[in-house]
Amino acid sequence: MVLLFAAPECRAGSHHERPLLRITMAPVDTRIFLTGATGYLGGSVLSRLIEHPTYEHTEIWVLIRPSKMDKIPALHSLDVKTVLGTYDDLDLLEDQAAHADVVFACADADNLPAAQAILQGMKKKRKRTGVQPLLIHTSGTGVLVDDAKGLHSTDVIYDDMNPDQIDSLPPTQLHRNVDLAIVAADRDHHIKSYIILPSTIYSHAKTKLVALGVQNPRSIQIPMLIRAGLLKGQGSVVGKGENIWPDVHIDDVSDLFIVVYESALSGEAAHGREGFYFGENGEHKMYDVAKAIARALHELGKGRSPEPESFTEEDYKRFGRQDLEYLGTNARCRGRRGRLLGWKPKYTTEDMFKSIKFEAEYVIQHEKV
Repeated sequence: MVLLFAAPECRAGSHHERPLLRITMAPVDTRIFLTGATGYLGGSVLSRLIEHPTYEHTEIWVLIRPSKMDKIPALHSLDVKTVLGTYDDLDLLEDQAAHADVVFACADADNLPAAQAILQGMKKKRKRTGVQPLLIHTSGTGVLVDDAKGLHSTDVIYDDMNPDQIDSLPPTQLHRNVDLAIVAADRDHHIKSYIILPSTIYSHAKTKLVALGVQNPRSIQIPMLIRAGLLKGQGSVVGKGENIWPDVHIDDVSDLFIVVYESALSGEAAHGREGFYFGENGEHKMYDVAKAIARALHELGKGRSPEPESFTEEDYKRFGRQDLEYLGTNARCRGRRGRLLGWKPKYTTEDMFKSIKFEAEYVIQHEKV
């Protein structure tokens, strides 16, 4: 069956409307296995899948940690099936992947044993059916980072339409060992792989799963810097804050997953070594983020000055050197491949800066920092 549709959020008459896509309708017995369902990104992707025109023709299974058992009734109310376990349950991951036509991996991007278990299951699926199952895997632009410590920017900009450039990334980079295992499985024709690399994701998720209390609505990087500023009593920056990172709104990056999913079903999306998709719609200098945080904390009576200070050696010991220095790295990229498939992100870096005071207010009101 063939279906013509636009994404639900791209209604006719919208400024951001994209053309109707012609995709092969997923057969009634198509089975999806998704990890990270209660997380910020995974929950947003799952919400999109539940709202997708193919939902009535799919069966979605999600992995739920035992600590999140209370979320299961709400998921069942949406006709989402659950399996209890974690990324340490390798036999379970392999079994679920062996029965899935499509796997969305939206959890730990650095867990190689879990990725290998999923790939082994998908390999069994391929051997049993003769059809390559689809893996849509979440990596991240952390794979691009350097060791700038906030002292300088970089002119190196990675382009997802340049597979040779991406191939040049050392296997020691963050996420890279998992990405390479996935690409190798595609090269050996066991699967078709689509690796999505979100950048700094921002804003609160506002999905059906958030409303039901299933999904974490909050991002990681900016709130981390806000917490450090609250504990220090001053918005601060790693080094000079000269380093540059890309950014993307949670709604836009969730849309990217669906655009890739639709295009994978239709056979239009590149996969394997050409199947890397950067999720970005602008970039920022970390000094500017730190300054926006410092200003917000100062206005809220939680910071000494609206101008950021540099983290001290004592701060690194207190807050964790590895986490803070990660915020001093460069990771520049351009996401052209998703746009060629029809992805049209709406939100810009300006929207990210506008969201920072609300994030600060939320941390102050809801967390004991």
